Amino acid sequence: MLEKYSVRTDLALEEKERFESDNVEVQGVVLEEEYDEEREIRVSRVRIETEKGAKIMGKPVGTYLTVEAPNLAVPDEDCHREISVDLAGFIQELLENTGLGEKEDLSVMVVGLGNRQVTPDALGPNVVDNLCVTRHIVKEYGKYAMGMEHANLVSAIVPGVMGQTGMETVEIIKGVVQETKPDLVIAVDALAARNSRRLNRTIQIADTGIHPGSGVGNHRNGLTKDTLGIPVIGIGVPTVVDAATIVNDTMENLISALETSEMLKGVGDVLRTYNAAEKYELVKELLSPHLNGMFMTPKDVDEMVKQISYTISEGINMLFTNAGKE
Repeated sequence: MLEKYSVRTDLALEEKERFESDNVEVQGVVLEEEYDEEREIRVSRVRIETEKGAKIMGKPVGTYLTVEAPNLAVPDEDCHREISVDLAGFIQELLENTGLGEKEDLSVMVVGLGNRQVTPDALGPNVVDNLCVTRHIVKEYGKYAMGMEHANLVSAIVPGVMGQTGMETVEIIKGVVQETKPDLVIAVDALAARNSRRLNRTIQIADTGIHPGSGVGNHRNGLTKDTLGIPVIGIGVPTVVDAATIVNDTMENLISALETSEMLKGVGDVLRTYNAAEKYELVKELLSPHLNGMFMTPKDVDEMVKQISYTISEGINMLFTNAGKE
């Protein structure tokens, strides 16, 4: 039954948690966690080290860094600035994994994935809107025009979605990469989460690239080193959650409530005999055909996406252009 138990999530951390909740140890996958109690920020590193572990997890071999910060959803400029600084450090950490950590005058292309017309999917385009792009300046006037001896070349593109362009995103990006020859691609996209408490409060950074639309069932070709020929760092924020998972969580709460009732305890005991996979499949069947495939997002997602996209762009600006540093 486990292989059929496919909860839609783009977060490697949630995949690891799913196996831990079933008391299943995945060989070749390491989880490390740090918690800053003062700032209420939890940083988790999921390292998939073997192909066997990658097959079980359903994600490529690599490092997945997850930052959980409840204050991401709060309009607090000081807090968001601190997270931007942290984000710059985490991207630098993954740059070391790609072998580009010490390279000077790095050429970086930022890809804003998603549909600007759909608010929960507009994270990538919004990040690009706030970027400090420098490639054209350095190409035209030289790196000293930036006021520094070494200047990174930052370019950006918003390729849109297949419904708008009729082309796979990877086809567009591959053509641009071949023409402009960057050293690194940073792809930013909205993700799907398993747990609603992580919506707009979590950032995942991975050195394995990104697969546009995978969380909502639109399996597009991925932006990875294999497809583009250069290292790809993926940055994503979960903005939607599958309706089936919300109902599943509600069922868990209902079962707990039934077990505390003397009159209905028997009903709770019967439902408790179902394992997590069976309960999730039952929920999906009950939801079909009306709600199965529906994704939910918070009502204030437009403001949240605007805030978080600025936080991510500031982190990228700090690392590659020194913009935003005091």
